[in-house]
Amino acid sequence: MPQASTDDKKAALDAAAWMFNVVTSVGIIIVNKALMATYDFSYATTLTGLHFATTTLLAFVLRWLGVIQATHLPFLELLKFVLFGNFSIVGMNVSLMWNSVGFYQIAKLSMIPVSCLLEVLFDKIRYSRDTKLSIAVVLLGVGVCTITDISVNTKGFIAAFIAVWSTSLQQYYIHYLQRKYSLSSFNLLGHTAPAQAATLLLVGPFLDYWLTNRRVDTYDYNIVSVMFIILSCTIAVGTNLSQFICIGRFTAVSFQVLGHMKTIFVLIMGFFFFGKEGLNLQVVMGMVIAVVGMIWYGNASTKPGGKEDWNLSPPTSRQEKPSSLSESSEHDQEV
Repeated sequence: MPQASTDDKKAALDAAAWMFNVVTSVGIIIVNKALMATYDFSYATTLTGLHFATTTLLAFVLRWLGVIQATHLPFLELLKFVLFGNFSIVGMNVSLMWNSVGFYQIAKLSMIPVSCLLEVLFDKIRYSRDTKLSIAVVLLGVGVCTITDISVNTKGFIAAFIAVWSTSLQQYYIHYLQRKYSLSSFNLLGHTAPAQAATLLLVGPFLDYWLTNRRVDTYDYNIVSVMFIILSCTIAVGTNLSQFICIGRFTAVSFQVLGHMKTIFVLIMGFFFFGKEGLNLQVVMGMVIAVVGMIWYGNASTKPGGKEDWNLSPPTSRQEKPSSLSESSEHDQEV
């Protein structure tokens, strides 16, 4: 009975963490779409730098209040994380600009097999046949939903390749650093957010000018657009934190697999905002396939042998497995 109570509590916490991520991720997509489409604020990298700056400010306040304790993260580890994270953000923005929407979506879907490969290589994880098949079904369903036109060019392929690998490495590294240095989600975010904020705010305006041929300092700021920027930064704190919480509790692969549930939610919300144009038979079929795959993955990955660790040391390294819920980004630092 105590074991059942513990399992129920973990399942409830897993569900709460996942819903926190879904709500904040979908929320920031909607706010950023409004900011960029309605108010023409197209400076995505600079905006992401402001997101991390807001997160840094909150972390400092919480540390001052004693909510977050001082912890240690080696500089080299921090540097690697920041490089992975920043290449992920820049790579995604450039990939979206240089590639068709279809190829961009294919690149995002390829993060799941790349994340699986990283777990196989570094954590000696062995996936069962059911787990592999369920992942394939999720990829098929999301692909049917989102992939339309597909065109590839050399520079777009290079940008997508960098974006996929850097994002997968960053998400793997979140789980790795929390395990290795016994860091809570907010403690790790407190270490990484200041460095990412500083580098992105330094590079962002120049990169945005290169991508859009527009300078962020010449933007016509007004009360409404500034309010949307503040709202975007506020929601981003929850998005960043929830990503760290989810990957810390689960794995990067599980985060990616059920992270596509956010894609389904966005498509459904698009139907309510844009009517039948946002939802057709192809999209509905893709949604059904993807949801079946997610449920299958949830069952397969939690069964004995669903994910086996070849290296049993340290014993706690894989205890934070997906619950019955089984849980991006994007990055989910979505912009």
